[in-house]
Amino acid sequence: MDVSKSHLLLQRNVNVKAIVTPRWKDEAQQQLQTQLNQIDTQLQQLEMQLQQVVSEIQRQTIQPPGPETVQQIENIKVQFNQRKSELLEQKNQILQQLQQVQMLDLDQEVSQGQVNSFFRIETGDNLIEKMNVEILLRDGIVEEIRGDV
Repeated sequence: MDVSKSHLLLQRNVNVKAIVTPRWKDEAQQQLQTQLNQIDTQLQQLEMQLQQVVSEIQRQTIQPPGPETVQQIENIKVQFNQRKSELLEQKNQILQQLQQVQMLDLDQEVSQGQVNSFFRIETGDNLIEKMNVEILLRDGIVEEIRGDV
C-alpha cells in the first residue's frame, strides 16, 4: 500500500454564522415572539389546569376539607408553581434574547449554531486548520466558507 495515498474520513463541527440584516432581525424577532406566545399559552393552560384539579379535589371531598385534603391541594399548588416558575424563567430568557436581537448592528456576524461535516485528512495535513471551518450566511444563503475545507 502506498503511504502517500493513505487518508481518513473524519467528522467535525462546523460553526454557522449569520450576517445581521433587516430580514434576519425580523425573522429572529418573529421566532422569539412566537416562542413568547407559546409560553404565555402554556402559562394560561397551567393556571386553568390548577383550578380544575383543585376544584375536582374539593368536589370529591367532604366539607370542610380535612387536613389531608388541604395538604394534597398544597402539594399540587407547589408542583404547579414550580412549573410556572420554569416557564417564567424561559420567558425571561427569551425576552432578553429579543432585546439583544434588537440591539444588534446591521452587518454584524452572530452565531447560528453548528452543523456536522465530514472531511478527508491525509498525511501532512494540518488537523487544527482542517477542524476550524465555518460557514457565513446572509439571509440563509452561503456567502462564505472559511477555513480549510
